[in-house]
Amino acid sequence: MAILNNKIDFVVLASVTMANANGDPNNGNRPRTTRDFLGEMSDVCIKRKLRNRMQDLEHEIFVQSEEHPMYDGCKSLKERADSNLKGIKDRSKYAETACEKWLDVRSFGQVFAFEGDNGSGSGSSIAVRGPVSIHQALTASQVEVIDMKITKSVNNKTEADGGKGRDTMGDKHMISYGLYIIKGSINVQLAEKTGFSEEDAEVLKECLRTLFENDSSSARPDGSMEILKVYWFKHNCKGGQYSSAKVHRSIEVKLRNEEYLPTSADDYEIIEHPLEGLEPEVIDGV
Repeated sequence: MAILNNKIDFVVLASVTMANANGDPNNGNRPRTTRDFLGEMSDVCIKRKLRNRMQDLEHEIFVQSEEHPMYDGCKSLKERADSNLKGIKDRSKYAETACEKWLDVRSFGQVFAFEGDNGSGSGSSIAVRGPVSIHQALTASQVEVIDMKITKSVNNKTEADGGKGRDTMGDKHMISYGLYIIKGSINVQLAEKTGFSEEDAEVLKECLRTLFENDSSSARPDGSMEILKVYWFKHNCKGGQYSSAKVHRSIEVKLRNEEYLPTSADDYEIIEHPLEGLEPEVIDGV
């Protein structure tokens, strides 16, 4: 595989309608918001979805979800690491083998830190820095959080307990509408260290384009979350023609009418500020 030789930046626009894109466990699982009432999606949440899509595309990943059909049955990260890496004494070889085997390790990096012997014989942690960095995603404008009371029918009683238990009350939370902006970059110097390739970059691009496939739940029904556009900036050099911050700012999203809360992507104007010599590949979502 050809190692990546060109820096890449990307901006992804994601539309969310009557759904909870990323619940906050410290706030009753209500949608994450900033103090300025912008919708928020953590980088950890985005990487989890990317890992799931990588598995959907039949790539091996290290940080797996037990709910995924391709889950290998390992009960912990240590068990997965031991079953593939135990006995490798050289720390560099340990990291190199992990990067060769798992796409998410050579993409996002990983710290192999387990109690006692980590499999390399040294007993200390081994850190891999990945070339792909993802920002927390924020909405282009303020969002309205909707709280709804629901009835939960969960029957945990047996015949010995007297049969069916009573329905209980619960809560469901969502935002009415939000246009999330996901930003990220791929660093060539770190790609050279992990072996992240041109082919891996294409896989990442496809995962971003299809980020919400097979991701539906009661909090995120099918059709409530949609990728609108992926802006893929491939520089003509390793270091980049412009800083990542400047590239990300070149895609501006603003409300057409700031007096009203938006209800769809049509309520926004998307402005592409040209950067001389750097034209993005624009990909529609599914």
